[in-house]
Amino acid sequence: MADLLIKLVNVGKQYESGESGTVALNDINLDIKPGEFVSIMGPSGSGKSTLMHIMGFLDKPSSGQYFYKDQDVSNFDDDKLAGIRNTEVGFVFQAFNLLQRTNVYDNVKLPLVYANKKLDKDKVEMAIKRVGLFHRINNLSNQLSGGEKQRVAIARALVNDPSIIFADEPTGNLDSKSGKQIMEILQDLNAAGKTIILVTHEQETAEHAQRIIKIRDGQIVSDEQVKERHFARQEDGLRK
Repeated sequence: MADLLIKLVNVGKQYESGESGTVALNDINLDIKPGEFVSIMGPSGSGKSTLMHIMGFLDKPSSGQYFYKDQDVSNFDDDKLAGIRNTEVGFVFQAFNLLQRTNVYDNVKLPLVYANKKLDKDKVEMAIKRVGLFHRINNLSNQLSGGEKQRVAIARALVNDPSIIFADEPTGNLDSKSGKQIMEILQDLNAAGKTIILVTHEQETAEHAQRIIKIRDGQIVSDEQVKERHFARQEDGLRK
């Protein structure tokens, strides 16, 4: 298991509701290696977001085991999970989740504050440069376009140098051009060694990954390699 970043063994998740319960995940077995770019696809209610929340330490499985870097985290308490989440993981969400009327620099530095790390100005500026927004560093978030807001969210996810980035429908609120730019940034980051796990319901977006896992009714129904990735700017390398 030493070459795996994530290993799920018979993971299930059930939400209790009155006298009955709702099964969100059922008997999930999944391995993810460091440096992979994986898309998790499924319709609304399929369990894909629940799966991401468990892998991202935002929720706990009801059954089964979750190994992260050889640690069985299934029964870690909330403080332990929060510690891993703050240092090991970056999140990018559909709704951006930026602080309004706060500039780009201050939004990007937030994970360092939450992790009680010393503020490293160079690290914050480098994360902003990597998404091509250094010229907007002093702009307020409400002065940015949707695509620019999502780039800020990616920079914020990068600033702690996480092992893994989870992107939950990152193009869902964007036009096609901005969405393509966001996927190119994620591909660049993956080419630089970051593990990316993307949750989406769109086939075209999913095909930017190396591997597509399809989930339906809480179960994995397929797990396939992408035959040809959409590298529009592969030769350009990582944004400086």
